[in-house]
Amino acid sequence: MEINLPPFEIKLREEHGKRLIFDFLRRRYVALTPEEWVRQHFVHFLVEQKGYPKGLLANELELRVGEKRLRCDTVLYDPALHPQMIIEYKAPSVAITQRVFDQISVYNMLLHVDYLIVSNGLQHFCCHMDYERQGYSFLKDIPDYSDLNHVVGVGGLLRG
Repeated sequence: MEINLPPFEIKLREEHGKRLIFDFLRRRYVALTPEEWVRQHFVHFLVEQKGYPKGLLANELELRVGEKRLRCDTVLYDPALHPQMIIEYKAPSVAITQRVFDQISVYNMLLHVDYLIVSNGLQHFCCHMDYERQGYSFLKDIPDYSDLNHVVGVGGLLRG
C-alpha cells in the first residue's frame, strides 16, 4: 500500500488467517488494516524522523463521556504526562474532510491539547491550537519534537 511516509523495519506475521503488524508502542501484534498501516508508519516517522520520545506516545487511548466510549488513535503526552497532541488516522482511501476534523475536535473537547494532526498516509494536516484567541493555525509541516510550543502557522478561527 503506497503512502507518503518514510519506510521503517516492518514486522508482519499471520495468525489464524489474519495479517498482523507489530505495534512497538503497544508492544504487541495488531490486525493489519489500512488505517493501522498508516498509524504504524506515522508513529515511526514521529519517533525516528521527528525526535518524539516513544515513551510519551500512546496508541488507541480510550476516552469516556458518560456511557459513550471514544478512542483516540494516538496521543502525545508532555513530560508531565498531560496530553499535548491528538493524532487521527484514516485509511489512504479515505479523504480528509471537515467530518474528520469534527471527529478529532470532539476528542479535543475532552483533552484540550496544543496540537491536532490528521493523516491518511497521503496527506497530513497539523494544527496548533490557540485557546486564548479561540483560533488555530495550520502548520506547514509536522513539527519536530524539539520545536513543539515554538511554532507559528497560518491563522484560522475555531468553529463554534
